[in-house]
Amino acid sequence: MTDTTAMFWPMIAHAFLVFILYYLLSMRRGAAVSSGSVDVRQFKENLSEPAESLLVHNNLKNQFELPMLFHAGVLAIFICNADNIITIALAWIFVISRYAHSYVHITSNRLLLRRPLFMLGFMATVLMWGWLAIWLATS
Repeated sequence: MTDTTAMFWPMIAHAFLVFILYYLLSMRRGAAVSSGSVDVRQFKENLSEPAESLLVHNNLKNQFELPMLFHAGVLAIFICNADNIITIALAWIFVISRYAHSYVHITSNRLLLRRPLFMLGFMATVLMWGWLAIWLATS
């Protein structure tokens, strides 16, 4: 439907969120080691994450669950030429919800805030896949 690469920008924005989280995880782990609360050898097998970095570690793992369906959906929509202003908007809604979800997760970790943000991104992804199914069924 569109001949642009606009669908890729939300993917790039999500990748930058992951890069930010990896950096933050490294900083928090380093601070835990520097403060003496954790021995650096603990990270050799990483059987338990220190409290100082646990929330970031958990959030980083979240970026490889639902977001994998998002990335696959974006690529499929683009390849099938099914992208349009709505799918691009849904992709941005997903990414913005992931940034907000990550912020809440690594700061206050309030489930009453986290869950609606997760559900917003989840619904955006479901709608993208739904649109792709409709597009394929009617093309």
